[in-house]
Amino acid sequence: MKNIKRENIKLDQTNYIERDISWCYFNYRIIKEAMKKDVPLFERLSFLGIYSNNLDEFYKVRVASLKRIATSNSKGFKEEKIKAKKEVKKILSLIEKYNIDFNETLNEVFFELRKHGVYLLKENELSKNQLAYLKDYYYKNIALNINPIMLHKKADLSSVNDAHIYLAIKMEGKKKEGLNDIDYALITLPVHLCGRFISLPKEENQKNAYIYLDDAVRLFLPEIFKTIPYDSYKAYAFKFSKDAEMEIESDPEEGVLKSISQAVKERKKGIPVRAVFGEGIPKDLQTKLMKKLDIDDLDIVSIGGRYHNNKDLMKFPRNDDINLSNPKWESEKIKELEGVTSLIDAIQDNDYLIHVPYESFDAFINLLQEAAISPDVSEIKMSIYRAAKDSRVVQALINASRNGKKVTAMVELLARFDESSNILISQTLKDAGVNVVTGQEGFKVHGKIVFIRLKNKKNIAVISTGNFHEGNAKAYTDCILFTSNQKIVNEVAEIFNFITMPYDKHTFRNLLVSPLHMQLVFKKLIKNEINNHQKGLPAGIKIKINHITDQKMVKLLYEASKNGVKIDLLVRGNCSIVSNIKNITNNIKVHAIIDRYLEHSRIFIFENAGNPLYFIGSADWMPRNLYNRIEVVTPIYDEKIKKELSMIVDFGLKDNQKACLVTGDGNYHPIELKEEEIQFRSQEELFKYYKNN
Repeated sequence: MKNIKRENIKLDQTNYIERDISWCYFNYRIIKEAMKKDVPLFERLSFLGIYSNNLDEFYKVRVASLKRIATSNSKGFKEEKIKAKKEVKKILSLIEKYNIDFNETLNEVFFELRKHGVYLLKENELSKNQLAYLKDYYYKNIALNINPIMLHKKADLSSVNDAHIYLAIKMEGKKKEGLNDIDYALITLPVHLCGRFISLPKEENQKNAYIYLDDAVRLFLPEIFKTIPYDSYKAYAFKFSKDAEMEIESDPEEGVLKSISQAVKERKKGIPVRAVFGEGIPKDLQTKLMKKLDIDDLDIVSIGGRYHNNKDLMKFPRNDDINLSNPKWESEKIKELEGVTSLIDAIQDNDYLIHVPYESFDAFINLLQEAAISPDVSEIKMSIYRAAKDSRVVQALINASRNGKKVTAMVELLARFDESSNILISQTLKDAGVNVVTGQEGFKVHGKIVFIRLKNKKNIAVISTGNFHEGNAKAYTDCILFTSNQKIVNEVAEIFNFITMPYDKHTFRNLLVSPLHMQLVFKKLIKNEINNHQKGLPAGIKIKINHITDQKMVKLLYEASKNGVKIDLLVRGNCSIVSNIKNITNNIKVHAIIDRYLEHSRIFIFENAGNPLYFIGSADWMPRNLYNRIEVVTPIYDEKIKKELSMIVDFGLKDNQKACLVTGDGNYHPIELKEEEIQFRSQEELFKYYKNN
């Protein structure tokens, strides 16, 4: 047997990609997907919108955090501050470079759309008929929702919302009595009321014609400011992002709900971390806005194009031209469960895996609805991290409570950007008699679990890799396990005890639970593969996951690779691994897939000397998931489900159409098709598999 190489691998900038730099690389891959000529044009627009939306959240959370560290007055953190400053500088440099490709791609897509009769017109391109229509539309739908803020000395912009898009206005004219020769204003575009794109009457050669709401408002500036007439009105797009971190002070007398509600309100007053001004904006107008918003850090200021808030591209109106959109893929009903009288009875005999969106999320809704009325069910416990608007999941829990079931909902109030929604859900559930638990202080409950107690049958549990969210289940690939295996079910019940009584002793022999022991179990599993390889036994690791950034896990994978263990990774997002380091990562391959669905399921497979071990769950390999959240990963014992999980991962590793190799250099490495290979697109092949089976 060979000696195991256990020398300590020191991580530095040559072999470890910082989380936020890696995230930039990931987001750029979305632009690269939008640049592909074989992707339908509306889908290319959508990818550009996704990139923009991701970037907005990244600034609000990650860049904001780095800037807080970089500008901290705390003593003793000199190295951290220097490091944060370097990261911010590199991030801004990468984003500036990426924006060139973004804008070129956006212009190209709209140019190509015109060839298909889809026109996005500027205000100076309208025909007389379109202009007359827009004038009527403006007075009926837009005018009453325009409320300019005049940027005088007393103007207060501290409460303006960074979720909106603005037009910054400069007005000029001859000085008159009571009127300056130059004046400034800020207009909030009422996108939430009118939409970002206005449909226009089509002219010759136009199948569809639209105009930005921005340009519609630009057209009517003289009308908006007619009571203070100037000779010229010029409008420039303006957007900014605020620090989204919340300071929460829990007052026992006020309660957690009220404290978080207040923190959400305070967040709207956060410090700006980015300001983007429209091209050509006059320096005096830019300076006026920066002063009003108390922006004095030039690093966060940039000049963009004519339009901002490009996340709205995800909602660009689509027509029925089949060449412009992906063909529709319908979720399949689970044939094994079709026609069964009782899902609860079916789960008594077999475990089931639901792979959304290829298979329908309706099976989970049906299970909750059956549990809500079944005389056999006495209690339901469920964790809620994010839920859909008008959620049928929440409604099923309410119905169960009304039917006399004991219902407990663990609602995570600190799910980022869903705090307000989850507060409302909590109150709605409470009003229906549901026992609402808000989790442990300092630990988000991110695990996706359900426990259903039965009177004369085996209790059952549900464990998911993603949220119990009807909307996400149509766009995110996730695996949902239904089981009556009591080794798992009993421990799911114990997790709810752990959430409510964290300081009691809790033992988990089957489930991997963070922050208790998940990282230690994964460490043991990786070490086992190293030992098996050295003994000449079958060894290998296959993982499908969202993010790998935890330094301990990166080191363990490096150690396994260095000792000859073959490691295949499907990593959608942040990946701190550098997979082209000679003599260290020779045995690691990192694949990433960007396609029509968001790859979201977490699947872990360890070869284990020829008797593979399978796990699924909600946890990524990031410090927050392994040490600072309550996460759940479950072993899979059913042989049929093991085969299915193996297929899902192998399909992803076989993808040579929508996958790329991630090496850590930030570049896009398409997988080259060898002569004997055929084209293989994993999501399309999975869709066919579930449709035909």
